[in-house]
Amino acid sequence: MERSRRLSLLSLLICLITPSIHSSIHINRPILTPSPAFSPRIGVCTSISNAATAKSAGCDYLEESVRVFLVRDRSDREFRKNAAAASASAVPIIACNSFLPSALKSVGRDAAHDKIITYAKLAFRRAQAIGIKTIAFGSAGSRAIPDGFDRGEARRQFVSLLKRMGPVARKYDVVVAVEPLQRSECNFINTVEEGAAIVKEVGDPNVQLLADIYHMLRENEGPESIIAAGPLLRHCHIAEKGGRTPPGVAGDDFTPYLEALRQIGYTGGISIECQWDDLAGQLPRAVKALLDQIAKVNAKEPGN
Repeated sequence: MERSRRLSLLSLLICLITPSIHSSIHINRPILTPSPAFSPRIGVCTSISNAATAKSAGCDYLEESVRVFLVRDRSDREFRKNAAAASASAVPIIACNSFLPSALKSVGRDAAHDKIITYAKLAFRRAQAIGIKTIAFGSAGSRAIPDGFDRGEARRQFVSLLKRMGPVARKYDVVVAVEPLQRSECNFINTVEEGAAIVKEVGDPNVQLLADIYHMLRENEGPESIIAAGPLLRHCHIAEKGGRTPPGVAGDDFTPYLEALRQIGYTGGISIECQWDDLAGQLPRAVKALLDQIAKVNAKEPGN
């Protein structure tokens, strides 16, 4: 009886002191912070003459043309005029497309790698002078495989060219972004998956990948290719599937692709590259439509 009474008193004492013990103990729990919002820079592929229009529409940057803006006239005098225009631009030029002219063949019997590297040195040097960081390598006319030419050999040629180009790009602090193009435009490198395989084989940090969501849609390539490419992805283009119209015209839903970009932690730019009927009138609506879809992606609960 006495033993039972003592146990009861002991239990009561434990109950009384336990809350104070718990209150004095600091439990280290991880601080959960939300993932940073997906907030890519939005730009437009257009001439520097439209810089003020791009800024007023909400664009963060321009994407110009290598052949027109950097190398149309090989004289430095002509280029200095363009460099001055870039310096005064309402928005920065951070990328250029339209890299190689069709006459400079990347693959085939007439492959001209030495001439391409000479051309690239000039283009990259001028890009560095302006602050351009990304050169989109689509150039369908240059890289198309000639009829009857061995496709395996063409691929080896292209990889070899990129391996030579990577160190040149690094010297001038630019990145070459290989751009897959739909089959109706080029017969070589038509999907992000194919482009990623080539970039991996090249293995140079200054040779990366571009995902053009318009071309992905035309090739029926899903957003899983973006996830698989992951850190290889440097730059993006976007337009609607039907008539290469700006975002918001036909109402194409880009959110699966934007969600894939969010998942891989993409921090690059998304350039609107499309057919314009009225740039000044359509661009503000296109930027808003794209930002609205990005907002939908950010509004999703994690894991959904």
